Amino acid sequence: MYGWCFALINNRLAEIYFNEKAVFGYTYVSSNENLAKKEQRWIHADIEKFRFTYRRHVFKNKFTG
Repeated sequence: MYGWCFALINNRLAEIYFNEKAVFGYTYVSSNENLAKKEQRWIHADIEKFRFTYRRHVFKNKFTG
């Protein structure tokens, strides 16, 4: 099963795409795009839970390591 969510990657807002085992893609998103209020709520809720660093082709969760 595949999914996506908003996250902070290296302190920049991004959309990440993942499956049960790993993250397989991401794209940076401009925070000043014309987003709907619903999407703004999703961003706020998701970045509270998902913060990553990306280095040498490896994602690390800042909360769990």
